[in-house]
Amino acid sequence: MSQQVETRRALCSVWDKTGVVAFARELSDLGWEIVSSGGTARALEEAGVPVVPLATITGFPEMLDHRVVSLHPKVHGGILADRGKASHLADMAEHGIVAFDLVVSNLYPFLDAPDIETIDIGGPAMTRAAAKNHAWVAVVTSPAQYADVLAEIRAHGNTTVETRRALALEAFALTASYDAAVVRWLQADDELPRHLVLPLQRTDEALRYGENPHQRAARYRLRGTTSWFDAITQHSGVALSYLNLYDADAAWRLAFDLGDQPAVAIIKHANPCGAAVAADLATAYQRALECDERSAFGGIVACNRPVDADTVARMVEGPQADVVLAPGYAPGTLDALVAKRKNTRLLEAPAPGPWALDVRQVSGGFLVQTPHHFAAARPDWRVVTKRAPTEAEWADAEFAWRVCGWVKSNAIVLAKDRVAWGIGAGQQNRVESGEIAAKKAAGRAQGGACASDAFFPFPDGLEVAAGAGATVVVQPGGAMRDDAVIERADELGLAMVFTGERHFVH
Repeated sequence: MSQQVETRRALCSVWDKTGVVAFARELSDLGWEIVSSGGTARALEEAGVPVVPLATITGFPEMLDHRVVSLHPKVHGGILADRGKASHLADMAEHGIVAFDLVVSNLYPFLDAPDIETIDIGGPAMTRAAAKNHAWVAVVTSPAQYADVLAEIRAHGNTTVETRRALALEAFALTASYDAAVVRWLQADDELPRHLVLPLQRTDEALRYGENPHQRAARYRLRGTTSWFDAITQHSGVALSYLNLYDADAAWRLAFDLGDQPAVAIIKHANPCGAAVAADLATAYQRALECDERSAFGGIVACNRPVDADTVARMVEGPQADVVLAPGYAPGTLDALVAKRKNTRLLEAPAPGPWALDVRQVSGGFLVQTPHHFAAARPDWRVVTKRAPTEAEWADAEFAWRVCGWVKSNAIVLAKDRVAWGIGAGQQNRVESGEIAAKKAAGRAQGGACASDAFFPFPDGLEVAAGAGATVVVQPGGAMRDDAVIERADELGLAMVFTGERHFVH
């Protein structure tokens, strides 16, 4: 048994009134009855759209400063009734409940203005009720859905079950993300909140593949928000892959972490293979490239300044990069790069935003930590050797420490004149990371700095640094044998600084 519905009914109650007048007017013109309340009803009435006040259906006025409007059996009965069940139809007839075929509801703007009074109750209740009963009821939660819903109603007189199911999915995703925002707000002062609810939504961009071509991949973001990646403009090249995005993020953060002067970071497999600061971008690029030109092939090049013609001239003579990332491109530089580097993706992006919590999946759960950052700076560092660094050595030590903090552990960086000439990454012991860095530096760090992301447990790692020509060492300190390491540094004539802060990155 099914109910013969002579008049289709829509319940409209929205905070964001964009397009709702035109939407309701066309529904009315198509013979639908519009039921509404509050500000939505006033907007429709002022526009001349026929409206049935919700209070005439419920028999109750709005109350408690609009906290209670739609929370009523005649509203939720009309939304939730399964019209294929005789018992539901009998209940509706007994209690004078009219059915709704469409619910149009978006929620109070809690994301924009979090407050007790912007926590919506009636809106999510109606939205969830309609979504649950999508066999009979369509739920519209965004002005972006109006056009397609109207087109379907014009074509069929009502929405299809496939459309209602799709709309229900979006409605439940909306209420889930809304509740998650409230949960975050209620724990805003907790550095590591008890409840971490992440309503992620897949973006529309197509990633070529995951870490390997046989793996599928997508980028997700918190629903209802935009991220730094959403502001990127791709000017050339094929679609990006999972690793392109992962490495681009690492390169971008390092480039902007190197200070206020022109800087370039080159990343390969999430590790810097080149980094430099100079008076101009072209020189910074050239020096970053010279650190490890062989590894730079197929890497990610990040510039913290707009790319100019001089930098392009050097790029087209250098190895092919998979991605070049910059805050802008001078006139003509994009065409010049595309002409010589057709396969390079040229990306334009704003400065990186702040990191939220760092979340990593492990077997059976997740590990969460506060974001990677440098808490200690030069004024907090402590000279532990008889000799203090010179000003030139201080500059190199600060630069090497910043680069080292972005290298996968165990990490050693050898730098001179704010160029990372040798980078040793990801070894199981610190001595071998130092040996790799020394081999890559090939004497170019003579008189410069060595940075270690964690303490030297024995003097042997320090000896490797001295053998590579470093004259100042920056490290966290805190080893059981610090005294022996300091004594050896004095014997070698090194200046050594303890930062008091470890920078493992895995």
